[in-house]
Amino acid sequence: MMTSSTNSMQSERLTRLIGDIPWIWDENLFHRFLERAETKTWDHWELFKLAYEAELTQVSPSFDELLCLEHLPAIIPYPHQIATAKQVLNELHGRAILADEVGLGKTIEAGLILKEYMIRGLVKKALILTPASLVLQWTRELNEKFNIRAFAQRNEWSWNTYDVVVASIDTTKREPHRKHVLEQNWDMLIVDEAHKLKNRKSKNWEIVNQIHKKYLLLLTATPVQNDLKELYNLINLLKPGQLGSVQQFKSSFVEEKRKPKNSQAFKQALSEVMIRNKRSEGGVFFTKRHVQAIPLELSEQERQLYEKVSRFVKEEYVKRRTARGNVLPLITLQREICSSPYAALNTLEKMYKDELTTIELKREIEELYSLCESIPLDQYTKGQYAVELVKKLGDKVIIFTEYRATQDYLMYMLDQSGIGATPFRGGFKRGKKDWMKDLFQKRTQVLVATEAGGEGINLQFCNQIINFDLPWNPMRVEQRIGRVHRLGQTRDVFVYNFATKGTIEEYIVDLLQEKIRMFELVIGELDMIIGKTKTAKTLEMDIMDLLVNARSSDELQSKFDSLGQTLLAAHQRLIHEKIQGEDISIT
Repeated sequence: MMTSSTNSMQSERLTRLIGDIPWIWDENLFHRFLERAETKTWDHWELFKLAYEAELTQVSPSFDELLCLEHLPAIIPYPHQIATAKQVLNELHGRAILADEVGLGKTIEAGLILKEYMIRGLVKKALILTPASLVLQWTRELNEKFNIRAFAQRNEWSWNTYDVVVASIDTTKREPHRKHVLEQNWDMLIVDEAHKLKNRKSKNWEIVNQIHKKYLLLLTATPVQNDLKELYNLINLLKPGQLGSVQQFKSSFVEEKRKPKNSQAFKQALSEVMIRNKRSEGGVFFTKRHVQAIPLELSEQERQLYEKVSRFVKEEYVKRRTARGNVLPLITLQREICSSPYAALNTLEKMYKDELTTIELKREIEELYSLCESIPLDQYTKGQYAVELVKKLGDKVIIFTEYRATQDYLMYMLDQSGIGATPFRGGFKRGKKDWMKDLFQKRTQVLVATEAGGEGINLQFCNQIINFDLPWNPMRVEQRIGRVHRLGQTRDVFVYNFATKGTIEEYIVDLLQEKIRMFELVIGELDMIIGKTKTAKTLEMDIMDLLVNARSSDELQSKFDSLGQTLLAAHQRLIHEKIQGEDISIT
């Protein structure tokens, strides 16, 4: 039988062996330990220490320090991203809206949170839902930046095969995929572009609500676009009942559609579910943006074509609007003729073949079609300027156009000039998009991208953009630039806006660049400014109405001046609301 002094000696010996590992002395346990030591084989001590450390990470209740940072050699997160991850983990318990302004790295924040939960053994199965155009980008970033084995959903069997799946939300809500997703229990669900869940009656909201998940992250730079009820619907996915019933929410917090009341109480309620970092808060470095308008003179042949197409569009627009007919082809035609005559051919052909088109109208369309065809491709003024500018810049350049036909034309012109170019458009499959991006980065000087093609891709290795044609929606212009001018860009960004003199394009460039100084606004402000103009129409329709109703170039200029004043007034209201702390973007 052991004496107390023997016990003390054994205790001291164990203390030397195991160091700071906490332990409790137990007489019976110690006797079993001695018996096993004499008769059994033991694991290596180093293996035991590793197992013990692994166990500690799983039961650790504190997220004061992110363990994942030691396992991420490919990225150095910004302080605001680390702070956001800690807040979600410590205070919001893994269910939050990440509402940083565009370009501040919501994807990195979500990746940090996911990685931390995985290291601690709290998440094994994760589902990331994104727009289709972002599936490969998310998959690549999770693998390359976070060492997370994520797989892009491609087949029906993908849902049951992989632990971390990235899928398009449109695919997920369709059968048979919907059935497979709802049959499983996911530890974490991440939804990118979560403002697409703003309508509670939509299939998007329904599928996210029905998925079985422990943790939920909703990523959006615009949690409110038109109505505070949209924010209510997002919060209800995270914490049902957090803001009461719809009626209670309206009664307590809504003064007008976009204007909350009881600001302090509202902010407090939001702080429990939403984090929003803003550029103006500092700590994040963005390079400068330099924007230059490039005025172009059309040839006489191009000028005649533009004027005849514009006259045709005006006359038909008035007729169709009076008869409540379809005016969209006319708006498209007016925009296409500013891009290139080649782009207008397709719309003219469709209008000609429309069964509602009269014989007289077909004659006019035939004439316009012939005029478009009569101008040789290599004599388009804008194309010639584009080639000259690319040669002058000498560095990598992205040329954006709205139209596939113009893209094909530009590829032809660049090829004829011996300039290596890569096309990029929405119709490409995921793998081809990745391949084209790599081809541009490593082999060619120019990327010719359409609107859909540029969605969701990050191209910080390039810092030159040519807007060959301009969308009438300024948010789409900003989205183009945002592919290059974002967090991680190390050089100043240069943007060249083509504006053909005497066309609607010239007025639009003047409106965006000179009147509302769009390119100097903080990202996210432009959308809010347009939302505050209180017009029932879209800005595109406003512009079309100005064009159609103006009887002279002076009157058109006057109408655009008036529109500019309306947008400036909306900007002033936005600034006032921010100062007063009434807008939810303050949170």
